[in-house]
Amino acid sequence: MPNFDDILAAAERLAPWVHRTPIATCSTLDRLAGRQLFFKCEHLQKIGAFKFRGAMNAMLQLPEEAAARGVVTHSSGNHAQALALAARLRGVQATIVMPANSAAVKRRAVIDYGARVVDCAPNLAARESTTAQIQAETGATLIPPYDHPQIIAGQGTAALELLEQVPDLDAVIAPVGGGGLMAGTCLAVRGRAPQVKLFGAEPLGANDAARSFAAGKFVPQTDPHTIADGLRTSLGELTWPILRDHLEEVITAGEEEIIAAMRLAWERAKLLIEPSSAVPLAALLGEVFRQKPGLRRIGIILSGGNVDLAALPFK
Repeated sequence: MPNFDDILAAAERLAPWVHRTPIATCSTLDRLAGRQLFFKCEHLQKIGAFKFRGAMNAMLQLPEEAAARGVVTHSSGNHAQALALAARLRGVQATIVMPANSAAVKRRAVIDYGARVVDCAPNLAARESTTAQIQAETGATLIPPYDHPQIIAGQGTAALELLEQVPDLDAVIAPVGGGGLMAGTCLAVRGRAPQVKLFGAEPLGANDAARSFAAGKFVPQTDPHTIADGLRTSLGELTWPILRDHLEEVITAGEEEIIAAMRLAWERAKLLIEPSSAVPLAALLGEVFRQKPGLRRIGIILSGGNVDLAALPFK
């Protein structure tokens, strides 16, 4: 299991490679939320998402003999782009297994970063079997998108920066999909500012984390339906115990709330975020969070900004 020391080491390792993304504020959103909100702008990170932190952290620790055989992953989204760029920067061949129905804009980005794309059927079984076949043929190292200690440690560096940039926060909230960002955030906050409360935000249509909390045990994602495509993944074996042990609560948001929050971020704060990034803002603006007393200064990690401009959810 990763720990706080791993995040500190990752921060030092990644310093020459990642953007130290800025903090944004918006008085209109503060007024609507009834709190001071501090947005950690990971949509301005390389490849447009926090995912680059974890991918680069794993890539920098790959032994030379393994690097010579290349890396492989399966992803339809931001991890695909993150690993493609991280591999290019390390001089390593990356193969990305992508479902045939992946967004064209994301496929083009992966290819532009120099990775080889292998198509597969749009289901998890096909993704995993195709990836396993490539591993068997090439000896490539699998770099998974979230359930990996080096990935989690890399993602946690975003929260570490947030705490350095904005002192005296009362709470931090981040989106929950596979849990890599949220797990890294939990470890960073508990190690640096243990008094800060931690919340996860999740789409109501992909709420395996909320259901797991309610059941007191891991409940896998089965049939997600949400516009927040980056949050459709199930929690992992490493990420679930970290979230279970450190989160105060997982707050869900409906589809209309997510779209409304995304539009607010675009129009009022000029933060061009993707739907997954809007989920924490939607949660903060909802009634469940409004009733929580004593939380005046809230840090929000905006996870990414890779939006398909041909398919915006509002007009």
